[in-house]
Amino acid sequence: MPLPLPVPGPLQIQPLFPVALGQVQLRPDPLELAEQVQALHALRGDADGNPDPGCAWTGDLNGVWQLHLHPTFAPLIATLTGHARCYLEELGFDRRRVVLHLQRCWPVLSEPGQVVGRHHHPNAHLSAIYYLNGDGSGRSGCLRLWPPRQLNELVPGLGAGHGGPLTPTCWTEPWLDVAPRAGLLLLFPSCIDHAVLPNDDPDDLRCSLSIDFMLTAPPTPEGQAPPEYLAPHPGQWQAITEDGVQPA
Repeated sequence: MPLPLPVPGPLQIQPLFPVALGQVQLRPDPLELAEQVQALHALRGDADGNPDPGCAWTGDLNGVWQLHLHPTFAPLIATLTGHARCYLEELGFDRRRVVLHLQRCWPVLSEPGQVVGRHHHPNAHLSAIYYLNGDGSGRSGCLRLWPPRQLNELVPGLGAGHGGPLTPTCWTEPWLDVAPRAGLLLLFPSCIDHAVLPNDDPDDLRCSLSIDFMLTAPPTPEGQAPPEYLAPHPGQWQAITEDGVQPA
């Protein structure tokens, strides 16, 4: 789509190539929410964090990575996946020509002072975070998102500050922070670096669910090739073992 021609006058700046951050504010049922938080406490057990000092407890590193199969969470996650499909439609995907797979779903529980370090999810295409609590103030630890590249800072590193000549604006901010809020669902490309800032609320345990999705082609009829770029449907994959090729 060509850019519109500028009108005569002062300098105009137009954003290019935006990253799509999906946001949906749901209204969790208080009784269901209490049951979900209680279930998360039971799943965590006696642990209070991951092995790394100061790191929040994440279910994916502790054997709890299939919450979508847990009876307490399955209805909620089914609702969340519906919003993920809507996100794809907003981006322009033809849902008849792609299949969205829920790959894994895990809880993240952050005690006061705990964080989740900067990372991204190379195993997935689309990621989601759903908050079970939070008041929107950010006290319990914001989600921080980094752009893949800081093109507008012109000289790499100037947007980070440290006494440089660039004062960050909406065009050069080095990151975006999103405050947790009960019932808030976020969707974003899995390749985006993100982290969780320290939980500074001494009276609150930050509770959230993370979901990773993958996109593949639908099952391909015999004699036809899958579309370029999309992986074939997993039902048409084959596992390679020491005994040779095995059906997936």
